[in-house]
Amino acid sequence: MDIPHVRLPDGTLLPAIGQGTWHLGEGRKARRDEVDALIHGLDRGLKVIDTAEMYGNGGSEEVVGEALKQRRDDAFLVTKMLPGNTGHNNIVSACERSLRRLQTDVIDLYLLHWRGAYPLEAVMESFGHLRDEGKIRYFGVSNLDIGDMKELRGTQLGRECVTNQVLYHLASRGIEFSLRPSMARWEMPLMAYSPLAQHMGKSHQSLHRDSVLTDIAAHRNASVEQILLAWVIRPYQGHHTTLAIPKATSIEHIDDNADAMTMVLTDHELALLDEAFPAPKQKVPLDLI
Repeated sequence: MDIPHVRLPDGTLLPAIGQGTWHLGEGRKARRDEVDALIHGLDRGLKVIDTAEMYGNGGSEEVVGEALKQRRDDAFLVTKMLPGNTGHNNIVSACERSLRRLQTDVIDLYLLHWRGAYPLEAVMESFGHLRDEGKIRYFGVSNLDIGDMKELRGTQLGRECVTNQVLYHLASRGIEFSLRPSMARWEMPLMAYSPLAQHMGKSHQSLHRDSVLTDIAAHRNASVEQILLAWVIRPYQGHHTTLAIPKATSIEHIDDNADAMTMVLTDHELALLDEAFPAPKQKVPLDLI
């Protein structure tokens, strides 16, 4: 079965599931194990690797850089800049530090991690400069709600923003009221972080034990995590528009994630999940972690 792809505005196709790297490079696991896991993900077709300068104070980017030494052409590399790096020169310097840690000449997609005090228009201008200099290929944002996105779209380079990376999973559907429909109208793909709801603590355990999810998983001889991923990347308005970036540091979990790429939930299964985890009927604040 063909795997689903998400299309960037210029036609570039990316597999609908990638690899997140939050907490990598923090000493929680041996560095070699983290590197090997990322390489295995590339072998399984999880081409998009998402990191950030904030993760492990640059340690995550260093792990990714080590993993891509011999595999750079196999990966689509995403990293994020802290909004505290205000001012054009600071933005350029932050990008150059990330390039050094990642051991690469170009970042495929560079994101503003969240909105800070620096004007969005100025950030986009600096990102445009980085693109013109060949240091990045595309730029985007993360953790921006609908009001911020509308403001962004009104800036000179705002319509060249290729994605917005936000928290999105079955138990966090707030973006479906206004943000996601607007992004679809703009033909802007969504990047979904924490698609397995790992951030939820005890609530995560309750979600993963939910009877609707466990019944669907058992019927399919699949894991609950695979059902959650298949739900996040399901077609929206007839198209694959969501790229999920679950974190996985073990070979077993990476294989689980890769196998979920070809799992298509039935209309009946989707209806059961909608009933158990309904979409919002009004605007709610953007979920953040």
